[in-house]
Order: sequence, then C-alpha cells, then structure tokens
Amino acid sequence: MRQTFDESTDPSFGPRHVPLIREAMARQGLDGFLVPHEDEHQNEYLPAANDRLAWATGFTGSAGAAVILRDKAAVFVDGRYSLQVRDQVDASTFEIRDLVDGGVPAYIETAAAHGQSIGYDPRLHSPDALAHLRLAAAKAGAELKPVELNPLDQAWGAARPDQPAAPVVPHPLEYAGEASAAKRKRIGETLAARGAHAAVLTAPASIAWLFNIRGGDVIRSPLPLGQAVLNADGTAHLFLDPRKVTSDLAVWLGNEVTLEAPDKLQAALANLSGQTVLVDPSQSSAWYFDALAQAGADVLRAEDPTALPRACKNDVEIEGARRAHRRDGAALTRFLHWVATEGQLSPPDEIEIVTRLEGFREQTGALKDLSFDTIAGAASNGAVVHYRPTTRLNKRTEPGSLLLVDSGAQYLDGTTDVTRTVSIGEPSREMAERFTLVLKGNLALARVRFPAGTTGSSLDALARAALWAHGLDYDHGTGHGVGSYLGVHEGPHRISKSPSTVALHAGMVVSNEPGYYKEGAYGIRIENLQVVTPAEPIAGGERPMLGFETLTLAPIDRRLVALDLLTPEERAQFDAYHARVLAEVGPKVPPDVRAWLAEACAPL
Repeated sequence: MRQTFDESTDPSFGPRHVPLIREAMARQGLDGFLVPHEDEHQNEYLPAANDRLAWATGFTGSAGAAVILRDKAAVFVDGRYSLQVRDQVDASTFEIRDLVDGGVPAYIETAAAHGQSIGYDPRLHSPDALAHLRLAAAKAGAELKPVELNPLDQAWGAARPDQPAAPVVPHPLEYAGEASAAKRKRIGETLAARGAHAAVLTAPASIAWLFNIRGGDVIRSPLPLGQAVLNADGTAHLFLDPRKVTSDLAVWLGNEVTLEAPDKLQAALANLSGQTVLVDPSQSSAWYFDALAQAGADVLRAEDPTALPRACKNDVEIEGARRAHRRDGAALTRFLHWVATEGQLSPPDEIEIVTRLEGFREQTGALKDLSFDTIAGAASNGAVVHYRPTTRLNKRTEPGSLLLVDSGAQYLDGTTDVTRTVSIGEPSREMAERFTLVLKGNLALARVRFPAGTTGSSLDALARAALWAHGLDYDHGTGHGVGSYLGVHEGPHRISKSPSTVALHAGMVVSNEPGYYKEGAYGIRIENLQVVTPAEPIAGGERPMLGFETLTLAPIDRRLVALDLLTPEERAQFDAYHARVLAEVGPKVPPDVRAWLAEACAPL
C-alpha cells in the first residue's frame, strides 16, 4: 500500500531497451513497432507487468505512446506531462512530441518510409485508433501489420514481472446499493432494446461494478482483470484467472453467472456466431472485433452499456461517498495542521510530506489503498502537473514558496481525490492573486445551476473565466468522473475544453480542479469532488435545474486569498464552505487540530 519513491524507470531505459526491441522487431521482419500506454484492458493505471511504455522509454505518466522505428523513435505525451517527460526520457533516443497535436498518426505519416512494415499488438489498440494509424501509414506508403508475439514483450523476457493474481472478493450490498442480479437484468434489458443478444465487457471497472466484486490487480484501484460476456437475459460468463477465484466467489455470483478461465474466452466469442454483439470500441481492443468478425457475429459498436449506469451513483453509494469524504477530510485536516505548525518550523521534504499524509489516512482504520500516488510538489516541482516525488527529484519546502498536494484514498464506501495548495511562510502578492483567480473558478463551478442535457464541456469555461481575463490558463481538464470504491478517473462524463456528448446526470461524481502553473516557480490547484444533485425548481424560474453538492471537506488556505479579487457572493460562498468543514470535520479531529481548524475556517 505504501507509496514508493524508487526510480525503477529512468532516462537510461531508452538507450538500454530500444536496441533489444529493435532486435525482436527484426526477427519478425518489422521496420517499426507501436507502443501505446494502454494494456490489454485499456487501463489507465497499469500492473507492473503491463507497463510497456515505461519499460521501453522510462516515461511513467498515465497517458502517452511511443513509435520505435529502425533508425529513429519518438515518445508522445499531453500537456500534463510536458515537463515530466523531459526529465524521464533520453532525448537522444526519443524525439519528444505532443500526443494531442497530430500525435502518433502525424508522426507515422512523415517518419515512416515507403514499403516499411510497422507492427502493432491488436490486444493493445482500439479499432478506432488503428483506423487513424492505418490511414497515416498508407499516406507514407507503409503498412501496419498485426503481430501475434509482441516484440517488446519478447525483448522484456524473463525480467518482466508476473501477471497479477490478487483475490477477487465480493463487494457487499451495504456499499454497492444494488444487487448484481438486478444490475444484470436492467443492463440486459438495455441490450435487448438495442437489438443485441449479448455484450462483451473488458473494462475492469465495468466488470467490478456489474458483478459487485473487487480485486487488486491494478495499482491504486480495487480492480480485477478479466472479461465478461453479458447476455440480454441477464445471464453472464465471467472470465477470471483461476488463481484469483476465492472459495466464496461462486456462491456470491449465483447460478446465472458462469465462471470460466481466460483461455476459454476465444471459444466463447466463437459461440456468438450469428448473434448481434455489442462491443465498445473505446474500451475494447481490436482483437475482440477481429475475433467476433471471424466468428460470424454481427458487431454493434456502441458505448459500454454499464458506463452510464455506473457513473450515476445510487443513494447508498452517494451516502457512502459523504461518509468517506468526512473521514478523509479529517485525515487531510490533521495533515494540513501538521504542515501549518511543525511543517513551518522545520520544513519537510516531499517524501516526508507524502509519508505523513498517508500515515494520517492509515490512522482512520478504514484505508484500503491510496487512489493514486500522491503528488506533493514543493516550489517549482508544483508546476509539474502530474509530478511524483522520487529520491532523485525530492525537494524540501522553503519559506516564501507554495506546496501543492494532490492525493486521494480508497475506502470501501467511497473513493476520494483532493488537492490543496498551501503557503510555506508568507506568499507573494502574485501567488495570492493567481491562487484567488483559481479559487474564483472553483467557486463558480461549485455554485452553478444548469438544465438537464448540459454537458461538462458547456461548464468548463466557468472554471477558467477569471484566469482567461488575466491572460492565463491551464493545460488539463477541469473535471473527471470518480468511481465508488473503483477508479479515481471514471467516464463517460467529464468537464473539459474538449467537446463532450455525455450530459451530466444526477448522481454523477466529478472533480472541480482548476489550476495555474508557473514553470520553474510554483503550481496552484484547488480540487474538490462534487456530486450532481437532482433537478429542483428555482423560485421564479421556469425550468428545474441540476446543481452540485460538494463532497470534499478540507480547509482552503486563507492566507493565499486576495480579498480584493473576490465578490461579496464569492466571499459568502467561501465562508459557508468553511463553516461546513468546521461543523462536519471538527468533531472528528483531536482538540488541538480542532482549535487550529476553527482559525483556518474563520470567516474572511
């Protein structure tokens, strides 16, 4: 459970590992090979055995890709990782390029040569992504070639870690709020209404939610790796490594669910011949589409049918989230008290900060795991959006600087994710001004009311407007969905500049995290989780409006607030939030922390 700070990947990985990959490519007659970040389950966070991009390049971020050709190579990351990639990847081995602006297809179109054969593992790529890549290769006169044996895996060889085999356990109804049989029945009815006989599910979170099970195959997420075929009548086949099947699992799943080993999956897909089968091209790799096509099934390309129901939390899950955030808020408040007292007198380093925060969460007695590796960025490290402390990069806090801490926890009743930025010593006027612009965006997104059918992309500008007015912005999304004792990043909803067709529905949990980052100086982010509340009429209004209830409960550093930049409405909103923090978290912390919290939450 404890976060580690080793440097298992470093810039020497490219020079050491790329030649091995090229040798394996040559044995298969390949001139190039595509290395996505995603694994066979399209995971964001990966078990060590599947973290191929990190092994090939040294880059450990949660999104990226690489292309390795015979005489050149490139690694691709988005704006969150533009600083991290420079530190982790050897620039003499890999050209560093933007994942979003053109990305891998643009590189292939210009870097591949006529007649070249570029390999890909069909288990690792979505069919839609492959369509773009094939088009780019065709423009270069090259060809994409599927491989049965992944040359990177061959190069990795005996040093590759074993596949995870954590036990799969029931997730009790007191936390799930709905029995698996009921979920399977209503999802099955959805399939039947769409004319589908079955759906193939490969996303670990979907499988965990549908069958009310949890596992430990994926770092920081209680997910079991497996596959499932759900039939329209609610019966299902669940494919799990037998090593992960506990003695009581079959009883928990019931007679309508057949447990099978993964090596039976291909035969099960072949048995769907002549049937209409729903598969999500954004969640399932091209291998499934190829296998079903070969079996003679009629493939219906559509969104995972569990995605929207899973995102819309039921009353039990929402109440669980409230409990989890009160508990987590108490742990975080104890940590912030430590930073404000001992941490100001004897400045800690980032590793000590991460360890102390995890210790406070462990003392709750309910912590199952972190929900992601804690980001603790002191001073200039805070400007690296997804920075993770290591022994090599570890920095000590210092007076006149900012500390950004983004962290979260996994509890049986909920998943948390919260960011606080605190001042070490006295902040500069610039720091306070930019912190307040970020705060204004957070407050705007927390208080907005909106009609049914509104998407997160329609709300994104609210979080950025104050920054935009000063010529500032940030290069990450404003909000992501969060699971219920599942992944800390959950779709299909989001709040970002990128267009979205998924409306926000009551019960969805989403983060509210605007930020600002000054390279080489400091970073600022304020993040709360909030749940979409049911539509209610507004006095004098003509339409009922949805809104947000803030779940996260932890003080925001008042020393960083420039009062002259807040409106009276914003001041009142800020004070009301702090009054709630004091009322709900105060009784859960020791007396000395409670006294400090009363001052930290005093009205502006």
